[in-house]
Amino acid sequence: MVRKPAVMYRSVTKRAYTRRKYMGGVPGSKIVAFDMGNLKVDFPVSISLQVDEKCQIRHTALEAARISLNRKLIKDIGRMNFHLKLRTYPHHVLRENKQATGAGADRVSQGMRMAFGKPVGTAARVEVDQKIFTCYTSVANAEKVKDIMKHGLYKLPSPGRIIVETEE
Repeated sequence: MVRKPAVMYRSVTKRAYTRRKYMGGVPGSKIVAFDMGNLKVDFPVSISLQVDEKCQIRHTALEAARISLNRKLIKDIGRMNFHLKLRTYPHHVLRENKQATGAGADRVSQGMRMAFGKPVGTAARVEVDQKIFTCYTSVANAEKVKDIMKHGLYKLPSPGRIIVETEE
């Protein structure tokens, strides 16, 4: 079976399906780390990536954005000059009613009969103006980090903005 495009899972339609205790065979999350960089220093500037629409973000999209951000931050400003934090967790389990394709599929497939679906992945449900990633850094690196965060925004299904906050 072919994996369906992420556009099919972007909109928030029904109630959240999160009780893994009652489900068997939920695929594991692809997200490897939630905190990266230098975790021991308190940086004065925080730059956050915030979404403008309510949507679901698949765990694969979160991991792709995390990898892109982390790699660019390490390359451009160095591992010890930032602390990147992923602020959402993919709790919602996505289901799919798999259909057989090809010759003889009409005899094998059941169509919409009992079409509850099997778990195929997970997604994070985010609200309007929710922060997805936050990067803490120094004032000297703030402009570079702001540009790098823009690249992470391209990996997410919702339009968004970058918020800069300084610690007084």
